[in-house]
Amino acid sequence: MTDNRRNLALDVFRGITVCFMIIVNSPGTWDIAYSPLLHAPWHGFTPTDLVFPSFLFAVGNAMAFSMHKYESQGESIFWRKTLKRTLIIFLLGFLLYWFPFFREAEGGGLELKPLVETRILGVLQRIALCYFFASIVIHYGGKKAAIWFSGFALLGYWIVSYAFGEANDPYSLVGNSALRLDLFLFGDSHLYHGEGVAFDPEGLLSTLPSIVNVIGGYLAGDYIRRRGNSYEVVAKLCLVASLLIFVALAWHLVFPINKKLWTSSFVLLTVGIDLLMLPALIYVIEIQRRLKWTHFFMVFGKNPLFIYVLADLLITVLYMIPVGDKNLQQVFFQDVLLKIASPINASLMFAIIFMLICWSIGYMLDKRKIYIRV
Repeated sequence: MTDNRRNLALDVFRGITVCFMIIVNSPGTWDIAYSPLLHAPWHGFTPTDLVFPSFLFAVGNAMAFSMHKYESQGESIFWRKTLKRTLIIFLLGFLLYWFPFFREAEGGGLELKPLVETRILGVLQRIALCYFFASIVIHYGGKKAAIWFSGFALLGYWIVSYAFGEANDPYSLVGNSALRLDLFLFGDSHLYHGEGVAFDPEGLLSTLPSIVNVIGGYLAGDYIRRRGNSYEVVAKLCLVASLLIFVALAWHLVFPINKKLWTSSFVLLTVGIDLLMLPALIYVIEIQRRLKWTHFFMVFGKNPLFIYVLADLLITVLYMIPVGDKNLQQVFFQDVLLKIASPINASLMFAIIFMLICWSIGYMLDKRKIYIRV
């Protein structure tokens, strides 16, 4: 069986992740949405909380099918490819937060948006860092070292979070150790302020446990690559998934499941769920060969990074284009969708329509066999 056949389930897995990511990131209004399409306010878990860790899991899964191809080509090849991908993805993430680069000046005209007010870390930046460190651990230590690293990372993060967080509540929004480190290293102006205070859910310290999501994806992908797509592989992955979910729920009692802190229990829960989803796709796609429904998601899965960046840029542009006293996004949502649906359904309709627009661009690229990779 060729690597392309095995990558089919991965493409669909990635595609489902990107599709859902666009929907939850692009509502008609943030004031109202169905609860599964929102992140948990703090402790807890929703389907939306699974999106980002699933993307990291998919990154690791893809590494299992690519790293072994150039590991034997020498250290220079490994470092050149790893550093190139890391720097490009990190820079793309930073530029997305800096975009549109200019703002209206107080005295009229335009001025360059100051870098001192630009968020440094974020989604793509975390992907870049996780890919970089997971690659190093796997390249130099192999699978056993990756497992040991994962254990130490999760336990170490728990210890640091408890020891250096606020005494009364070390896992609170303003008292967690991750925030303290980010404020020390980057300062208030370089952090995310969507929580009402300076706090970055993709901060530096919480990047440590998120590396384990990539490693989990790699270990699963490597096992599938070596053993093929079989009932035994599906069953064993599901058994490991069940164990991880059980441990996550038990750990939740003392280290709560929290996406924004990326707690160790959150890592085990999301890796466990992904380890259920991927073998389910393998069973349906690779073993049962039910393929008719897969093409829609494969369009997203074949150009995941490009479509994610496109969606982020496009939604920003919609908010920038003035139409009277509104912007283009508001006109379409308020003057069109709200006329035909309730606010919560209109908000969902906007997200789905926007997702389909992004899909149509991905479809045109796929039809022309254009796949943008770094």
